[in-house]
Amino acid sequence: MVKASLAINETQQQSSTSVYNDITVTRNKIVTAQFECYQKLMKENTHSRQEPVCNRTWDGWLCWDDTKAGVTSEQHCPDYFQDFDPSEMVTKICTDSGQWFLHPESNRTWTNYTRCNEHTVEGRMTAMNLFYLALIGHGLSLTSLLISLAIFFHFKSLSCQRITLHKNLFFSFVLNSVITIILLSAVANNQELVQRNPTSCKVSQFIHLYLFGCNYFWMLCEGIYLHTLIVVAVFAEKQHLMWYYLLGWGFPLIPATIHAVARSYYYNDNCWISSKTSLLYIIHGPICAALLVNLFFLLNIVRVLITKLKVTHQAESSLYMKAVRATLILVPLLGIQYVLLPYKPEGRVSSEIYDYIMHILMHYQGLLVATIFCFFNGEIFQHMYIPYPTLVLTSWLRRVMP
Repeated sequence: MVKASLAINETQQQSSTSVYNDITVTRNKIVTAQFECYQKLMKENTHSRQEPVCNRTWDGWLCWDDTKAGVTSEQHCPDYFQDFDPSEMVTKICTDSGQWFLHPESNRTWTNYTRCNEHTVEGRMTAMNLFYLALIGHGLSLTSLLISLAIFFHFKSLSCQRITLHKNLFFSFVLNSVITIILLSAVANNQELVQRNPTSCKVSQFIHLYLFGCNYFWMLCEGIYLHTLIVVAVFAEKQHLMWYYLLGWGFPLIPATIHAVARSYYYNDNCWISSKTSLLYIIHGPICAALLVNLFFLLNIVRVLITKLKVTHQAESSLYMKAVRATLILVPLLGIQYVLLPYKPEGRVSSEIYDYIMHILMHYQGLLVATIFCFFNGEIFQHMYIPYPTLVLTSWLRRVMP
């Protein structure tokens, strides 16, 4: 989910203690809302007066429509202030007599805005927790990926086309973790930079979205390679890797560029930091397509290998089945976020749990890839010296993992 990755920047921007408090912007928002409300107030009242109705009104911050007696009207909190949560609701009570509720202390009409900043402190704590969760995730991912790449480059006996694809996949995750850490630490914590909105800030977001796409298209390259090797070419080892480089590094430039152009014309927010735009589906669409195609390839590979295991190439088919297993595990794990993305719950607690799950799925992917493709890879263990205390674990891993 690109949205989850951008949302942590957006949340941190909104929740930072060094908030840029632009009073002029707040005043302009209120004046604009007041002007629009007065235009609505001057329109002809179409309600029948056969029953008591609280008249439409402007309460100083929000505009309220005509409301039937005995009904509590509600709408989302305004975004005028940094400590207001727009996802919370404002309520205004129309009494049974057709009059707006009067506060007993002031004896004046009263609108309940208390929920707007009721959970502000908890929201800031959650935002900070998610911020550090993402930093730790990318830090662990970066460390594990670099160790894995060092292993791949150190052991020359591991040199083959499949390991070359692994190296490119790992390198794309390394670059993505680096740019994400830079964005989180340099942009999310720098309100002045976001307000200045330099071109370099948007270029960084473009690079981030491009590398994010590279992660998934290199996973697709892994699936295509195995499908070509096992299903199409019948265990032929050598393939032309140039096409894989074009798909893995070249194709993600297309949706990233289209998104950048569309964003600059239709949703040109500061640093392109907001995740509240459907333009992100320009990035999501190709990624979801890559995941679905990859899943189809892998399921077809499993079908072919099971058939071959029953007939011929038993030892070789078993070896390839182990290679497929890692990719078959990774594809659903890397794609589950896109299944969960449209189903974010509305409640505060359930939404917070959802955010934690999404951030773990998003920001620990590099660690997951390195663990499954390298650290739990039986082929790697065959080329490394394993001390006696880990001998039993290694033997088990070689049986259950590729």
